[in-house]
Amino acid sequence: MPRRMDRHARRYHDPQLSSNMIEIAPLTSSHWDAVRTIYLEGIATENATFQQAAPPWPEWDKSHLPSCRYVAKFERQILGWAALSPVSSRCVYSGVAEVSVYVAQAARGTGIGTKLLAKLIEDSEEENIWTLQAGIFPENKVSLTLHTRAGFRIVGIRERLGSMNGHWRDVVLMERRSSVAGV
Repeated sequence: MPRRMDRHARRYHDPQLSSNMIEIAPLTSSHWDAVRTIYLEGIATENATFQQAAPPWPEWDKSHLPSCRYVAKFERQILGWAALSPVSSRCVYSGVAEVSVYVAQAARGTGIGTKLLAKLIEDSEEENIWTLQAGIFPENKVSLTLHTRAGFRIVGIRERLGSMNGHWRDVVLMERRSSVAGV
């Protein structure tokens, strides 16, 4: 079966697609249109973020660390992205970052999220980041599983953390402590 985008199922079909065919590359401004599209798909689920819109590139760029930002590509098509954001500007938290991982709707379930998160973990430790954290809606079971498999643990549930479309939402706080960085 040839690779194609199935407009009805909106899934990426390729029986030969494996994670070793996915290239992980640094995310740059030239990727922004594809990254923004994938981000908007996540926003549309209402289970990925409190954000209601994707910011312009300069705002997104400023709010994320300059290192540890990646795209997942198959051939020339960007199918996912991941990046780290600082949790605070205070120097004592310089080794703590928040994880964002988004996969294109049509490519979910192909292992791209796993590969992106593994790259973030590996390179964050090289950047001396000792704690990665993620805030995940409890309804987002796929993201909770992804992070658990990558070594994150649930720290707690932040109840009624924010209101979204008139409804209060809980957030599961997860973290992964490095056994390499910050020790």
